[in-house]
Amino acid sequence: MAEHAKLDAHPARDGSKDAHAKLDSSNTTTTQRVKRFIPLENNPEVLNPLVHKLGLSTSLQFHDVFSIDDPELLSFTPRPAHALLMCFPVSKAYESYREEEDKPKPEYEGSGDGEQVVWFRQTIRNACGLYGLLHGVCNGQAREYIAPSSDLAQLIKSAIPLKPDLRADLLEESDSLEAAHALAAQQGDTTAPQLEDEVDIHFVTFVKSADGHLYEMDGTRKGPLDRGALEADDDVLSEKALDLGPRRFLKREAEAGGGDLRFSLLVLGPAMN
Repeated sequence: MAEHAKLDAHPARDGSKDAHAKLDSSNTTTTQRVKRFIPLENNPEVLNPLVHKLGLSTSLQFHDVFSIDDPELLSFTPRPAHALLMCFPVSKAYESYREEEDKPKPEYEGSGDGEQVVWFRQTIRNACGLYGLLHGVCNGQAREYIAPSSDLAQLIKSAIPLKPDLRADLLEESDSLEAAHALAAQQGDTTAPQLEDEVDIHFVTFVKSADGHLYEMDGTRKGPLDRGALEADDDVLSEKALDLGPRRFLKREAEAGGGDLRFSLLVLGPAMN
């Protein structure tokens, strides 16, 4: 397997760190819930079998993104890009920004067919990788690639009419989701942590909504975050989407003195034959 290096905001960087860190967010919005999963590794060879087992067509796959600034490297990424999954270490600057941005916002209570995006509140510890996957495959054109009779299709059908709290319960109570996740969590290049371990790596997903906006999807926030309108032919790796999403994040971290701006990106796009 090809080496999967951490993406960095600077051309020169230390590439010795393992890119496939286990994905986690120890902060869930509902402290009463204590269900835990073993974190997933942010590795296409782990994530693709998981989403395909759940019901996503094998014509779509997750791929590593090796640069968001080098046009030549970016040209190797299969397009269109339906979802962009970003993994990064949680910094004090990020925590502070997240708290300040969320403070004035009401809790999201959306449901039904009129939603621009399907958002899941995270109540399972160490499972932000799973929530990131679900946000990626359940929104935009990617949803059209889900087998109608699959576990994933049934999950979405059941989730859409529900408010966020009931959606959270739906995910917690899904035996098929838990079994598929448990199998995937044992795969990858790094040793799986113990169930009770906490990991400070976080995961967010960028998707294009039904009305053509870029949304940042993070189950630990108060709801989906509208980052701005995209052009009709823009996907989530377009210049505008990158400016509204990952580059905006990296610029904010750099200005706050975030230090080591390591991050990695996976994109959901057409399978490579």
